[in-house]
Amino acid sequence: MATPTTPSDEERARRRAEARAKGLHPAPLDEGRSRNMQANRRRDTGPERALRSALHQAGYRYRCDLLIDLPGGVRVRPDIVFTKRLVAVFVDGCFWHSCPEHGRQPTTNAYYWSPKLQRNRDRDERNNTALSAAGWTVVRLWEHEPLEQALDKVKQVL
Repeated sequence: MATPTTPSDEERARRRAEARAKGLHPAPLDEGRSRNMQANRRRDTGPERALRSALHQAGYRYRCDLLIDLPGGVRVRPDIVFTKRLVAVFVDGCFWHSCPEHGRQPTTNAYYWSPKLQRNRDRDERNNTALSAAGWTVVRLWEHEPLEQALDKVKQVL
């Protein structure tokens, strides 16, 4: 089985240009904004790393960013996975997952961002349902939750 490769910067730039040409992706307002958005990480965010560190110090062992293939062809990639206990932990960003407390609808390029954020919420719900149906316990945390509170939520299900 071939291992997936990470596309080069040139390949990512080519794909972005193609998406913009098709009208699927808005052009960046400026290069600074573009660099800022490209720097957003999918994994290893600050809140996620802090939680992993606290869990490790508490003696828990886990897998990071593990791809789980579920029945029905659903593939889920939780931030932290306790494989033997079937616990999947997600640390959701307030903007990307539309936090009811801190999330907001973007005013710039709303035609792009509103459906994108809705797809994220829909995917989260679909993943929760698929994991639960397969016998997993799902823990969803917001990035703004205090570390001790987040740690307690995870410990309660373990």
